[in-house]
Amino acid sequence: MILASASPVGLLLGAAAALAYAVPAVAANTVGGITARRVLLLAWGLHGLLLAWNLFGGEPRFGFAPALSITVWLVLTAYVVESRLYPRLRARLALAGFGTLTIVLALLFPGARLPATSSSLLPLHWALGLSAYGLFAAAVAHGWLMTRAERQMRQAVQPVEGVPLLTLERLMFRFIGAGFLLLTLTMLAGAFFGETLYGASYTGWRWDHKRMFTLLSWLTFATLLLGRSQFGWRGRRAVRVLYIGAALLLLGYAGSRFVLEVLLERAT
Repeated sequence: MILASASPVGLLLGAAAALAYAVPAVAANTVGGITARRVLLLAWGLHGLLLAWNLFGGEPRFGFAPALSITVWLVLTAYVVESRLYPRLRARLALAGFGTLTIVLALLFPGARLPATSSSLLPLHWALGLSAYGLFAAAVAHGWLMTRAERQMRQAVQPVEGVPLLTLERLMFRFIGAGFLLLTLTMLAGAFFGETLYGASYTGWRWDHKRMFTLLSWLTFATLLLGRSQFGWRGRRAVRVLYIGAALLLLGYAGSRFVLEVLLERAT
């Protein structure tokens, strides 16, 4: 736990964003839907400022908790855009709860300092990987919404989203396709330009847990996209495969860093 390393500005922004997220997460029925949406938008903005401050306002640090925080912010970004197109899309309570949780985790475990020997292109490499995380997380959110809507239809209950199942499924696969492309680019960059990106800290290609889980997730998503195009996979089968791939990808970086930073208490 490295809470003391956080700057006062970072602590203030983090506390403000976490509290703002908590309002729609725990009191949406009390404050009303319109107010909850406005507070969620405020929390999303504060969260973005926090991420920018952590990147440019001091010595950059990175670890499993900041990675999760950025992922949730990217999912919320997609939700903010989509809610304008589909006003009845309802996922803000769950996303607000995840926002509060990941910000608190990032304050408690800000991660390790970036190595001085790394390339200036390393942030771009990480941006590709985190964008892939965010896109797959958005796909998971749409898969969950689709499953919930399908279950409500089977129970003869009017779906709360008000968004057709086919639309949710189409959006889910768009996020999967875009995430797969960025994940492929991230893996290729790490494989062929690792020494350029990481400098002296790069020890060459090796089969560690991170690469193994990332490759397994890539194969899972490739199978899902192939099954969709060749065999028409959809519905629950597609969502289950998506969940498996997302879980493997989560273990690839965030899971490995969690073990190092929390269980083994190693900052690097």
